[in-house]
Amino acid sequence: MRHLTRRTAGALAAAAAVLALASGCSGGAASDAADGSGEAAGSAAPVALPAPRSAPAPAPVLARPAAQGEVRIEEGPFTDRVKLTALKLTDKASVTGHLTITSDISDVLALEVGAAYYDASGHLLGTTKFQYQEEGEDAQGGDHHDGPRAAAAGIDFTVPAGQFAQAPASVVLSLPVLVNE
Repeated sequence: MRHLTRRTAGALAAAAAVLALASGCSGGAASDAADGSGEAAGSAAPVALPAPRSAPAPAPVLARPAAQGEVRIEEGPFTDRVKLTALKLTDKASVTGHLTITSDISDVLALEVGAAYYDASGHLLGTTKFQYQEEGEDAQGGDHHDGPRAAAAGIDFTVPAGQFAQAPASVVLSLPVLVNE
């Protein structure tokens, strides 16, 4: 029988270390199923996932004050998938419009239109939102829309301004939620 040289012994030790790391240094099936169920036990350390992004807060002051009655659309993750038309800041201090999906022909399942209302000098008065959700198992309580279905032709929306100290002069719309088929 031949004796192993140092070089061969070192290579075998390195290979054994790589195999141990590749197998997860587990002690076999007994350590994989600590509860005896045959399934791997949960990780001791939780997996860190990035937090869901929420819509950015509206600007406290517009960089360029809007004209009386102007309705602006804030660029966001869904603005390239929709067309917003018939936008109007009404005398009743609400903004109305029509949203159509342009990326494909499908129904709107859930929609949120945020409205940031500003005074004539461009200072934020407050925010409100319009929410739409198709009826179904996931629609809870008052969270669903009782009006007509938002088919491929789009959906009309109204975002009331709420109770502000003064009448809004302009509004900036955002689309933080859009789910379509």
